[in-house]
Amino acid sequence: MANVSSDKMSLPALTAMVVGSMVGAGIFNLPGRFGAATGPFGAIIAWAIAGTGMYMLARVFQSLAERRPDIDAGVFAYAKAGFGDYMGFLSAFGYWLGSCLGNVFYWVLIGSTLGRFFPQWFGDGSTAFAIIVSLVGVWAFHFMILRGVEQAAFINAIVTIAKIVPIVVAVLAFIVFFKYDLFRENFFGGVGMPDKSLISQVRDTMLITVFVFLGIEGASVYSRFAKKRSDVGTATILGFVAVTGLMVAVTLLPYANQPRAAIAGMQQPSLAGALEAVVGHWGAVFISIGVLVSVLGAYLAWSLICAEVLFAAAKSKDMPKLFAAQNGNRVPANALWLTNIVCSIFVISTYWSRDAFNFMLDMTSVTALLPYLLVAGYGLLLARSGQGYEGVPEKRGRDQIFAGIAVVYTLFMFIAAGLKYVLLVAVLFVPGTILYVWARREQQARLFSPVETIIFAITAIAGLIGFYGLLSGTITP
Repeated sequence: MANVSSDKMSLPALTAMVVGSMVGAGIFNLPGRFGAATGPFGAIIAWAIAGTGMYMLARVFQSLAERRPDIDAGVFAYAKAGFGDYMGFLSAFGYWLGSCLGNVFYWVLIGSTLGRFFPQWFGDGSTAFAIIVSLVGVWAFHFMILRGVEQAAFINAIVTIAKIVPIVVAVLAFIVFFKYDLFRENFFGGVGMPDKSLISQVRDTMLITVFVFLGIEGASVYSRFAKKRSDVGTATILGFVAVTGLMVAVTLLPYANQPRAAIAGMQQPSLAGALEAVVGHWGAVFISIGVLVSVLGAYLAWSLICAEVLFAAAKSKDMPKLFAAQNGNRVPANALWLTNIVCSIFVISTYWSRDAFNFMLDMTSVTALLPYLLVAGYGLLLARSGQGYEGVPEKRGRDQIFAGIAVVYTLFMFIAAGLKYVLLVAVLFVPGTILYVWARREQQARLFSPVETIIFAITAIAGLIGFYGLLSGTITP
């Protein structure tokens, strides 16, 4: 892989991978997305649910890294081990597809950020001009990565500073200008906002919480490069705790500086508007620069992760062997080409979206849920079977509880997402199965087991319903 040297990665390096993967675009959009959905009370409940669920998922990743050190291909390999070849493929394809959609979201956010200063050109990030700029960016990064980026380690240091410093400055400013009376007024919903039940308020925040936690498996994806297998789980937990603290602060503190209605109406990235309201225009400029550098860095990281997922899946024969090829710079070139062709198609599609920003965010979140659900399910199966627990039988019960809660949480996220997004994801999964058929024919292996045939049939029916919904206008992106 292009961003990993031949040296093994230490615990700090793996932790930085988790933090770098998680702190990307989502954290800069939390104030506006939460402000539109709920007040501080609902936000606290939402973060309690999301934090607990994702913590349990992080513990599942940790236990799987310890119990199955032989599985080193990352997220999808656990799904394959627990549920068979086709579910392993769907997990790999879903994770890759979600990463592609996330990369498209990054370009929409860049356009939206520039639209704050050049509204006639960039608008909300989905104007024709913004799309052209995004496409140029996609392919500029593509050819840069093909040449190898191992020598560009300094980029990661710059990006990390650009991510963390603006967020910390914003949090400190919110604390300094904290207005208790305003926070109390906003606490249960504030004034000038639609009256919604608490359940509806919390539900409306769920997909953004999934999005900002994407990357929690960053250390797992690169587990084969770890110096010690136990470091993979430790890095996951350390990164999770650090990033969660920042996200909760960025969400709650703006309620003490502005009325909720003002926060809800902010253009994304809303953290820029929230800081501008406290310290003046320089705050918006400061955050916007941080967003642009941070998002471009995150885009680089996730482009590499996209290619790594396809590459690893091809190496394990879950994808066509075409994608296991590397160029002279040790970059999985064919995987990168497919990734950026798909990203370009999605970038162009944002032109017809009513709200490209939130649509891409929500689609990314829902697509990631299937791989997470299968990982949690495999963690539960493994703990129940006792495999890998021969030396530590006392940990089986604890790990069953962690995995069980993670399964319930991811299922709840599917329900909270709503049928629309589940059907749209199915629309994308059906043609993706062509890659599975291709890989199975290369190996002259059986296409589907009886159970897998049923799973494919359900996916195909859901995809057809979703496609009809798009054609008829009952489902709108």
